[in-house]
Amino acid sequence: MALDIGDFKRPSRELVLAIKELSTPTVLESLKGKFNMNSEIKPFWPGVKLAGPALTVRCHVGDNLTLHKAIELIQPGDVIVVDAGGYKETGGMWGEIMALAARKRGLEGIVIDGAARDIPILREMNFAIFARASSPGSTAKKTFGSINCPITCGGVLVNPGDLILGDDDGVVVIPSSRAEEILRLGRERDQKETQIKRLIEEGKSTVEIFGFDKILNNL
Repeated sequence: MALDIGDFKRPSRELVLAIKELSTPTVLESLKGKFNMNSEIKPFWPGVKLAGPALTVRCHVGDNLTLHKAIELIQPGDVIVVDAGGYKETGGMWGEIMALAARKRGLEGIVIDGAARDIPILREMNFAIFARASSPGSTAKKTFGSINCPITCGGVLVNPGDLILGDDDGVVVIPSSRAEEILRLGRERDQKETQIKRLIEEGKSTVEIFGFDKILNNL
């Protein structure tokens, strides 16, 4: 049986690094839609940030064989995004050994709609990981799902090559076709916020700045 493995075009490193300078709230407001993953998918410690093209993986419940194969396909800067069904009690889909192998190939980090394990060690490694939960249990290695095919992770469609941005606020998916646009809009939004901060320093209230008095007067 042929394994279900696709491929995708990766963005320039310059674009990825520029996107990484933005925050997930800035990017999400620029996207204007449901592009943020479920809030249960988050880092295990503060200060984690990742950005890169999605190497997508769909695993069968409680089986991470597909993930082991995906590690062989990593190109530097990739972010593995895993649809593990959102299950939190079927064992850790990712742990220390896999992280070591993936880092050797230049993985930026991983996002799992499911559980991971060896969290204290991953923290010592400063390995960028976002997941629904931690679970000490082991997983099977008997079935193959798919690699680099469209998946759903945290309630959001993720296509291979979409840009993934994760920070303390959560994970956002940027469709690859909109990456340049979102970078521009995100930078414009940050510039506007700089101006707003200046007005606040001058003593203006947020009600004045945003014109909320018009809304309040009509209540």
